Amino acid sequence: MKLNVILTSTRPGRNGKPVADWFTDFARQNPAGFDIEFTDLAEVALPIIDEPNHPKAKKYQHEHTKKWSAIVDSSDAFVFVLPEYNYTMPPAFVNAVDYLYSEWNYKPAGFVSYGGVSGGLRSVQTAKTLLTTLNVMPINEQVTIPMVFNHLADGKFTAEKVHEDSAKLMIGELARWASALAVLR
Repeated sequence: MKLNVILTSTRPGRNGKPVADWFTDFARQNPAGFDIEFTDLAEVALPIIDEPNHPKAKKYQHEHTKKWSAIVDSSDAFVFVLPEYNYTMPPAFVNAVDYLYSEWNYKPAGFVSYGGVSGGLRSVQTAKTLLTTLNVMPINEQVTIPMVFNHLADGKFTAEKVHEDSAKLMIGELARWASALAVLR
C-alpha cells in the first residue's frame, strides 16, 4: 500500500515544508505497512482548473492533470499537511482536490495541521467536508500543531512527544482503513 503525504501550501516561505519533511521522515520510520511517497503541490504546479470536461469523465486534456491523476490514483491513503488560511483550507488544496474525482474514491485521509492557536483545526474541518463528497474517508486521528512557529528553527521542525504519538496512531489507523477500503476500489 502507498501512503502519499501531500504538502498543500504553495506559498513561498511556507512553514509547511519543514512540517511535511518531519512527518514524511517519521512515516518512513513508522510505515505500518505503507510505502511512503511525498508530493508537494508547489511542484505539481496545477493552474486554476483548466480542464474542459467534468473530472468524473476522466477525459483529461492537459499533461499536468494526467500526471496529477496518476499520483492520486496510485495512492491508497493520504496525509494532507494542511495550514489554516482565514479559518479554512488553502486554495491550492481545494484546486488540487477539485481537479479529480474517481481517483480519490474509497481512500482514507489523515491530517497534519498547523497554524496559530487553533493548530489548523478549522482548516481540517472544512477539508473533511470537501473530501467526503469524493468518497474519501477522513479519519479522526490527526496531528495538530498549534503555534507552529515555536517549533521551527533553521528551516527544521522539532516535534514533541505528543506529535510523534499522534502521528504513529494516525498512520496505524490509515493502514487499517486503507486495507478495509481496498475492496471498494
